Amino acid sequence: MVTDRRDGNSPPSGSSTDDDHIAHLERSRTVWDRWSDWYEMSERDLEPMREAAIDRLDLRPGDRVLEIGCGPGVNFERIRHEIGPAGELVAVDYSPEMVEKARERVETHGWENVEVRRADATTAEFDEPFDGALATLSLSVMPDIRRATQTVSQSLVPDGTFVVFDIGTIPDGPARVLNPLIRRFLRWYANWNPDGDVVASLEAVFDNCTIVDTYMADTTYTVVCEKRKSA
Repeated sequence: MVTDRRDGNSPPSGSSTDDDHIAHLERSRTVWDRWSDWYEMSERDLEPMREAAIDRLDLRPGDRVLEIGCGPGVNFERIRHEIGPAGELVAVDYSPEMVEKARERVETHGWENVEVRRADATTAEFDEPFDGALATLSLSVMPDIRRATQTVSQSLVPDGTFVVFDIGTIPDGPARVLNPLIRRFLRWYANWNPDGDVVASLEAVFDNCTIVDTYMADTTYTVVCEKRKSA
């Protein structure tokens, strides 16, 4: 079971940016509630990239998996196929509409080992560790990317894997002149966090991170991070 000391609605106490954190969460709720009825297009078009990211988790039957920013549950069927009925998937999202649609998907398929909770991934806590974790097109919209990354790391078993498929600006070349437009679009479309750096946050928290796949002029990418084994 996932728990959250602040009911998933507030930032870490004592933060000097509490108001910004809350404001970002509320913008995310509004944006993703709005897009919840139109996610099928993204689900279909990005399926090969999401499937390739899940492959990188190298899941086994009986594994426990955490998904942050699960949206309407587009990854559930594939993950459950890998972990089987003996495994467990815990998924969190902040958008009430996305959570509702994810729960409807679970109920429709009768998946008893999939739990969907509404929570802020930067503050959520979990009762048991996970073998692997996944974030597809969600980490870059978190109000505090570094804190969300720490949440995942703390929730993984030693030697656990965190796979992130995400989107950003053009990293190099003359096409970088388009980055201001890309930033504006992503901010409007997905409440993308312009002050965050997904890769840098992952590298700061995890012991080993590698960009394993890139797509669309390197604006979308998959990163695999490994947590260090216990001594």
